[in-house]
Amino acid sequence: MALSWNEIKDRAVRFSKEWKDTTNEEADAKPFLDAFFEVFGITRKKIGTFEHRVKKLSDADGYIDLLWKGTILVEMKSRGKNLDKAFQQAIDYTHGLKQNELPKYVLVCDFHIFRLYDTEEQTTVQFTLDELVLNVQSFGSILGYQKKTYKEQDPANIKAAELMGKLHDRLEEIGYEGHPLEVYLVRILFCLF
Repeated sequence: MALSWNEIKDRAVRFSKEWKDTTNEEADAKPFLDAFFEVFGITRKKIGTFEHRVKKLSDADGYIDLLWKGTILVEMKSRGKNLDKAFQQAIDYTHGLKQNELPKYVLVCDFHIFRLYDTEEQTTVQFTLDELVLNVQSFGSILGYQKKTYKEQDPANIKAAELMGKLHDRLEEIGYEGHPLEVYLVRILFCLF
């Protein structure tokens, strides 16, 4: 059963408090990521693998810290390490993935700073561990939520609708009504578009 956003936020607050002093990639990355996914009600073992081996462009082996195929690639670093280098490392790993394994998101994290990159929209969200509670919805698509964007109506469409309404009313006033009127207006509309 999916968690509510309020429950996810409560879990994010507890997670942030529990992991606030964590710093070491080698010792803490795996339990940190297991606990991170639990914030969203996701059991990491069901969705992703640690140390996923890939061939880099140099033909050397590389190991992705965590890969949820088609969804997210995570590269962890010890606190204070360069996240720009971590991001480049993560992108280099994608060259060794099959098309269906390419992630929608790349997350680089040093236990304090989270940097989430959306590969489709090419946008980045960055926040600290303390700000996770304010940014949990950035991970909405891993929970199956989709972002919808609505745009304003084109002014030409609004004007055209007003004119069609006036034409309808005027034709009705002079006795042209019912089904023949509706068919006539649909045909005019069809010709316009």
